[in-house]
Amino acid sequence: MPGYETSGQDGKPRVCRVVKPIYGMAQAGRRWQRSLFPWLISWGFKQSHSDPCVFTCERNVNGTVQNLVIGCYVDDLFVLYSDDAPKSLYSSFTTALSSRWNVEDEGPVSDLLNVDIATDADCILLKQEKYINQLIDTYLPDGVPSTFHLDHAPAADDLPLRVDEALQAKDRGSIPDSALRTTYQSLVGALLYCSTQTRPDIAYAVGMLCRTMSCPTPDMLAAAKRVLYYLSHHRSVGLRYARTDDTPLAGFSDSD
Repeated sequence: MPGYETSGQDGKPRVCRVVKPIYGMAQAGRRWQRSLFPWLISWGFKQSHSDPCVFTCERNVNGTVQNLVIGCYVDDLFVLYSDDAPKSLYSSFTTALSSRWNVEDEGPVSDLLNVDIATDADCILLKQEKYINQLIDTYLPDGVPSTFHLDHAPAADDLPLRVDEALQAKDRGSIPDSALRTTYQSLVGALLYCSTQTRPDIAYAVGMLCRTMSCPTPDMLAAAKRVLYYLSHHRSVGLRYARTDDTPLAGFSDSD
């Protein structure tokens, strides 16, 4: 560590004993979690069973039921509230939080984990245009081929055949090029993040690509880039949630 002796008079190496977590250390996040989470629960929040980093709180404030939902990402808190009046549940929480730690309110959220968030009086729109632009710059330095048209689907009709060919090559003991495999896994992983966050329209294609993560072929890499070609033409598409008090919950399932 700069500024400290690395060895003692006996010639043996010295180490520094840290008496409190330092930002950036491997243990810092865990120590912060062990401090924040119990405090949230003691304040009245309930921890989600499906995602332990999500907390909810509901209270009756002056005859009105108010809600708070908090998402924790390391030392960032994403807060959803139903009312932000001076004496609201949200106001009480932020006051208590500020009295416990030195915090900064960064205002309305505009992006969260590479998801762009836009709001207006009618809806909330989630999209990943900036993230898709980054992927295009990284994986398509020469741009999108002119042969790929706007009306093309993210997956070609022969994608299942290409997947089978890659899996059969694996069964025969074929070992893919390491550079190709690294590029393929990185690209497909990024596409998977898009498909699970804001782009269900590429879910089928990405699901097929994921089957050959350990045994990609040049054809599979071309298929992965095709999905990125599609996103480049439709990069501003996202999920729209309308603001309404009457939103029925609808679900669909497949027998297999």
